[in-house]
Amino acid sequence: MFEDVWVWAGTYRSLETNIGIDPLRIPVAVRSLVGNAKTWVDSTVYDSDEIAVRFHHQLVFIHPFPNGNGRHGRIAADYLVSALGSAPFTWGRDLDAETQQLRERYRHALVQADRGDIGELLTFARS
Repeated sequence: MFEDVWVWAGTYRSLETNIGIDPLRIPVAVRSLVGNAKTWVDSTVYDSDEIAVRFHHQLVFIHPFPNGNGRHGRIAADYLVSALGSAPFTWGRDLDAETQQLRERYRHALVQADRGDIGELLTFARS
C-alpha cells in the first residue's frame, strides 16, 4: 500500500521513539490487539464503531511503524468497521475546518482516548 512512498513500508520500526511502545514488543502487541478486537466482536462488547475506533486508538498507541501510523490506523479502522457492516469513517471530512485544525482535533481526541475517554475520538471518526 505504501511501497511507492516509503521503501521500509510494512516493516515494524526497530528504534525507540518518543511515542509508541518498545520496538521489541510491537509484534506481540499487534497480535494481542487483533485478538482483543476479535473478542470484542465475538462478545459484542462494543458496537461496531466503538470496536473500530478502539482498535485504531490502540494501533496508533503501539506505533508500529517509523511513520504513517495514523494513516495506517485509520485505514485499518475503516476496513474493520466496513467488515462489521457499517460505513467507513469520515475522519473529519464533514467538518468545515482547515487541515491543521483537523489534525489538532484528531490529536486531541487521541490524547483524550489515552486518558480513557474514547468519546471524542468516536465523534471525530464520524465527523
